[in-house]
Amino acid sequence: MDERRTLLKQYFGHGGFRPGQEPLVDALLSGRDAVGVMPTGAGKSVCYQLPALLLPGMTLVISPLISLMKDQVAALTQAGVPAAFLNSSLEAEEYRDVYRRIRRGECKLLYIAPERLQAEGFRRLLQELPVSLVAVDEAHCVSQWGQDFRPSYLEIAGLVKSLPERPTVGAFTATATAAVRRDIETLLELRDPLRITTGFDRPNLFFEVVRPKNKDLWLSRFLAERPEQSGIVYCSTRKTVDGVYTSLLAQGVPAARYHAGMEDAERRRSQEGFVYDQARVMVATNAFGMGIDKSNVSFVVHYNMPKDLESYYQEAGRAGRDGSPARCVLLYAPGDVRTAKFLIANSQENQEGDPLRLERDLERLERMVAYCKTARCLRAEILDYFGEIHGGRCGNCGNCAGDFVERDITVEAQKILSAVARVEKRYAYGLGAAAIIKLLRGSRDKRVLQLGLDQIPTHGALKGVDRDRIQQYIDALIEEGYLLSSGGEYPVLRLTAQAGDVLFRGKRVSIRERARRAEEAPPPAAPASPEAPRQVDGSLLAALKSLRFRLAQEAGVPAYVVFSNATLADMAALRPLNLEEFLQVSGVGRVKAERYGQAFLQVIQDWRAGATD
Repeated sequence: MDERRTLLKQYFGHGGFRPGQEPLVDALLSGRDAVGVMPTGAGKSVCYQLPALLLPGMTLVISPLISLMKDQVAALTQAGVPAAFLNSSLEAEEYRDVYRRIRRGECKLLYIAPERLQAEGFRRLLQELPVSLVAVDEAHCVSQWGQDFRPSYLEIAGLVKSLPERPTVGAFTATATAAVRRDIETLLELRDPLRITTGFDRPNLFFEVVRPKNKDLWLSRFLAERPEQSGIVYCSTRKTVDGVYTSLLAQGVPAARYHAGMEDAERRRSQEGFVYDQARVMVATNAFGMGIDKSNVSFVVHYNMPKDLESYYQEAGRAGRDGSPARCVLLYAPGDVRTAKFLIANSQENQEGDPLRLERDLERLERMVAYCKTARCLRAEILDYFGEIHGGRCGNCGNCAGDFVERDITVEAQKILSAVARVEKRYAYGLGAAAIIKLLRGSRDKRVLQLGLDQIPTHGALKGVDRDRIQQYIDALIEEGYLLSSGGEYPVLRLTAQAGDVLFRGKRVSIRERARRAEEAPPPAAPASPEAPRQVDGSLLAALKSLRFRLAQEAGVPAYVVFSNATLADMAALRPLNLEEFLQVSGVGRVKAERYGQAFLQVIQDWRAGATD
């Protein structure tokens, strides 16, 4: 076994490389820059942590969040890797101690926030040190077209050039469109980088869109069915976070909350409570989560629709980081679109008056809304957005696994298309879906009468049909290419050339819809993913988790830093009898085996004895 694989098993507990890891590791070891676009949980960190152990000198890791640094350094230290971080959470003496360790060459990986690059004292320190590798985590933050732009990331290229000898640079991210990937290479000034994109698919995640009439009731039932699971509930506004958080506490759910309106100390306590499993549900805005390394998140529920698919995929991707099956549910309501438009229009970037950015943000919102409304495979929608080829229906999302029926809506479609055609003739500027729906339902409100819509022959053509149902028909006609929503801040409906097939040439139109209403109850447990762990005895797994919790408390680290849920599941399936067998468990390295092996082996032995009594 070569040295790379020896260290991979010794420190990280893996018997082999995951897809994409080996070429990235080899490129960085050979001195070639690299870009790795890999889904959350695919092992991006190993791509630079392993080279750091094999290269001379030190590896500098630029990471966006303090919490991520603390978690990753804690995990590395538990695995026996000499690592440290520098950020504002350290006391003065702790700061000096890290500097001493760095100067003595006792630190193979140093994690810093990008803002640290602007500190003159730190830049002087780097002039004294042999830096072999600079790893840029969450590299999409360098792009102004990404959803998490951090201006301080633009300092990275200058720092690399200022070092006595240019180190190799590795850039890693989970979410990057083609435009963002180009920005990463250009703005970090990478030299002939190896480009590896392993794909955006996360087979262990079950994606679903639900339209409950009462989101609070749906969420209560969903959490009640998963009393032992840990998860995140994302909300679009601070007010909604506070409301959902208060409601969950009243129901006895151990919850925490996180948003930018809270004091720093309170946010820190909330995050630690969630990471250390004292609170099993985190209710948060998108201010929470980038870089959170908690591997035992079993679900992510979006209480409101995010503004774009990049954000949704990144936030949903915080579930199932250890490869265990996890559920990602988006609770959609038409009001979410209005909220998203308000947040886009009032964002700092768009307040500065960049019309191109506003247009692009609204286009990304349209794609997000299309995801919420489609009857197609949800995984296919996500992979299409990121430009990845796929096989069509995945069989493991709400739309593929749901109980759908085909329904002919040709008559309704003809009435809708006829209404749009007549409006186009009468009003050159066109009208939006809301006005068309009022026209079809026979409304006589002030706006309808002002526009003279009550005089159009299709006024009342769908009288008595629910507004949401007509909107569903319109969405289907847009998806099938018979209608076009013009986009922009105030979109209007237009006919396409294909509409004539339905209006004049006998083309039938049908939609797929659920056989039962989505709000009746939360969905059952997601089907196991193709990579799901083997079936294990629940009592043994519970005993292993109990031991893990106690050991984590004693060490002052999050439970998943000791071992992930997936590792415990593999342990419960293999039921090792001795230390050598214990080392065969996925995720168990030699250092952790020596530190924790006997304790876990004793639990397994006690369970075996009880099972045979």
